[in-house]
This record gives sequence, structure tokens and C-alpha cells, in this order.
Amino acid sequence: MAAGTDFSPPFTMLEGVYNKENESTTEDEISENSDNLKQMPNGKPPRHLSRHSIISTNLVAASELDFDFGAVGIKSPSDGKSGIIPVFRSGSCAEKGPKQYMEDEHVCIDNLIEHLGANADFPSPGAFYGVFDGHGGTDAASFIRKNILKFIVDDLHFPVCVEKAIKNAFVKADHAFADDSSLDISSGTTALTAVVFGRTMLIANAGDCRAVLGRRGRAVELSKDHKPNCPSERLRIEKLGGVVYDGYLNGQLSVARALGDWHMKGPKGSACPLSAEPELQETILTEDDEFLIMGCDGLWDVMSSQGAVTMVRKELMLHNDPERCSRELVREALKRNTCDNLTVIVVCFSPDPPPRIEVPQSRVRRSISAEGLNFLKGVLDSNS
Repeated sequence: MAAGTDFSPPFTMLEGVYNKENESTTEDEISENSDNLKQMPNGKPPRHLSRHSIISTNLVAASELDFDFGAVGIKSPSDGKSGIIPVFRSGSCAEKGPKQYMEDEHVCIDNLIEHLGANADFPSPGAFYGVFDGHGGTDAASFIRKNILKFIVDDLHFPVCVEKAIKNAFVKADHAFADDSSLDISSGTTALTAVVFGRTMLIANAGDCRAVLGRRGRAVELSKDHKPNCPSERLRIEKLGGVVYDGYLNGQLSVARALGDWHMKGPKGSACPLSAEPELQETILTEDDEFLIMGCDGLWDVMSSQGAVTMVRKELMLHNDPERCSRELVREALKRNTCDNLTVIVVCFSPDPPPRIEVPQSRVRRSISAEGLNFLKGVLDSNS
């Protein structure tokens, strides 16, 4: 934090602003840094050739939104900001980091309607994103990435009750993976997905990936890390006969929820300490909600949620490119010596960069940064 900052003008601009000059002057630097990432040694998993460095970006304009599926489905609230229609833009970056193999998978679909070829009754606009952090091989993460969306849209409850459809899809995908004799069902993966229809966003999480919303510079966590030492997870594990030893489920796994890992599960349909059922969080997007960050634990092990939001917002104001933002987060995590694979997705909800935050002049000096202020706001909000 900057000490002894004195705000003398009526308003102080805390961050930069996007313009064409900024974009052109940073292009060479971005290209050079990207080349540095590609110089990392590649490795190959024993069963599948995996991607070692993946960077993608997508852009789609949202169509008109007008639907209401009731209290437990996709809703279109009639609050004062109901006229806002999101525009989905995403960018992603994945690196194997210091590990020998790349076991992460991810998916970015900015136009879900076009991707599925859905009929006119399908909710619009729609988008789908997912991060799958594999372990014990790539089979589980690859299978879930390829099939999870199909299980969601094929569920009988979709799209009337999307929440139930997503929960069912996670369990059905887990069972389908166990039934595939061509795959190593002892491999496993965490799963974090985001389904967005109009202004309604549903985050589903099983494992320790994390989704963080950037709300006017403040970080809002939309998922909970399912670590075995988490009090609620530890209680659930012990009730089902499991144990937590030195932070590991049954002394073997560092997450309390995952798909796959069938060597640690009982018969299909039975309750077991390692659960594939996700926790869901619904959010109604407003004009204050600027972007979403989804990342595996390789990012969050070395960076706070607020730190990531502050970095992405600053980058968007410079170049307004979600792909570059995801790349910068991966680069920063590598600088901080993360010990894991890295996968990051950044999703923007507007075609425009975030606006500058104006801080009214203070009569007294204060020694706190913009990031510190947003962190304090988050703590106060969580306690209220």
C-alpha cells in the first residue's frame, strides 16, 4: 500500500484508460512476453498428448433478451437495471508451468445458441465456460470438458430449471466416465462451470478452482474452494466415514469434491466422502459487474481474488483485451513460483473497457491503496 497519499485535486483517477495509443505501444511488449512463455519445456502425459500453451479469444454481440422461466429457472428480474444486456467476450490462457505434464482442460463458448444450433425457444443470449483441473492423468478432465455441456442441455429440467439440470449433469457425467472402459477411471478432475443466459449467471463448482466476479474494481467470490480442511467439507467427509489426514482426503487427495477418482468411490449412486455434486451460486448481472475470472488452483495458490481483479481491471483499461488479461495473470503466477498447471479464463460482459473510478477529495490524508479499499469493502459486505 502506498503510504501518506494526499489527494489534492477534486478527483483522483486511480487507473489508466484504454485508447488506441496505449494498444499500439504495448503490442511489442505483449508479443515479447508471449514468446517467453512459449520457451517453457514441453512434456507429454502417458496416455494423451495435451496442450501445453493455449491462448484463445472470442467475441459475440448479444441479441435481444426477453424471457422468464420462473423462480427456480432462468429469470429476468425487473429491477432498475433490467435493461442491461450483456455482451460476452472471453479470452483464455493455459500453461503447464513447472509440472511435467499438462492435465488441465478448459472451454470458452461466447455464443451458446450458435454453438448448439438451438431453436427459437432456447434462452438467448447465452454463454458457457469451464475450467477442469485434472490429476492422475488427463482422461477425466478431457472427458468432462467434452461432455459436461451435453449432459446439461440434455437434462429433462433444462432450460426450465437450469440449477437442477447442472447438478444432475455433474453426477451423470461422473457416472458416464466410470462406464467408459477405454479410459483410466482412477484419474480425476475438479470442475468449475459458468452458464449465462441474459443477465442470469450460474456458477457450479466441485473442487478447488475458483470463479471471481469483478464488480467496479471489487472482487466478489462466486465459488468456494472445496478443500478437505474446510469445516463444512470435513464434517461431510467424516459423517460418510472418511478421514482428513494432513489436509488430504483419506490421506490421498487434496480436494474434497471431484469427478472421476473411482478408486476412491463406492458403487454408483452411493454416498461417499469424495463427492461429484457441485455447489451452485446464482448471480444477476448489473452494470457494475464488469468481468469474470475463472482459474484453477495454480493461480489462486499464489494470488488473492482481489489482486487478480485489480490486475485484470487495470489491463482492460489499457487494451480492453480479455485474452491479454488471462495471459498476464498466468505470467504473474509463474513469476510468483506457482507449483501447478495454470489455466485462466477472463470473461467480459461489455464491449467497452471498465470506467475510471473517481475518488472524492479527502480532507485528511489516508494511507491505503485502491486495492486495499476494495478488500475492506468486501470484508464489510461479507460480515453484513
